[in-house]
Amino acid sequence: MAVLEIVKWPAPVLDTPADPVTEFDAELAKLVSNMFETMYAAPGVGLAAVQVGVPKRLFVMDCSGGKDPRQRIVLINPEVLSVEGTQSGDEGCLSFPGIFTPVERNLRAIVKAQDLKGNWFELDGMELTARCMLHETDHCDGIVFLDKMSALKREIVKRKIKKLQKAGKWD
Repeated sequence: MAVLEIVKWPAPVLDTPADPVTEFDAELAKLVSNMFETMYAAPGVGLAAVQVGVPKRLFVMDCSGGKDPRQRIVLINPEVLSVEGTQSGDEGCLSFPGIFTPVERNLRAIVKAQDLKGNWFELDGMELTARCMLHETDHCDGIVFLDKMSALKREIVKRKIKKLQKAGKWD
């Protein structure tokens, strides 16, 4: 297993819809394994393939942060089937290190996806699980959490990133 480099915004791969996964092979299993390793090392609770520079529709998540092996899930070719309710809370993103800002998301989400063998399944999540599934599915669609903020918040975050870039602390 290897820790992969996490791509930082504004890398174009983050703003481009990813391609569907069509090959369910050893190479995919290795990528997923490395993505889990990278997510835990970061540390984070979700990581999309585009965040490690791979333009494929898949993400890994573990809302327990590695404490509960049953929460270690890979979702390949995710599709949001339904959402309900709203929740607001601070959200972060491994491609925006150190930036946390309130983002409104649905309270519940049902997502259909494929597992490592290509079998379809549905995951019904509430609160953090819903937030994570929606955030990572957005990544697969070329949407970053910056796009979910108010125009004012977005400008504040962009200014903060520009300052970090000038200081050589954001590459």
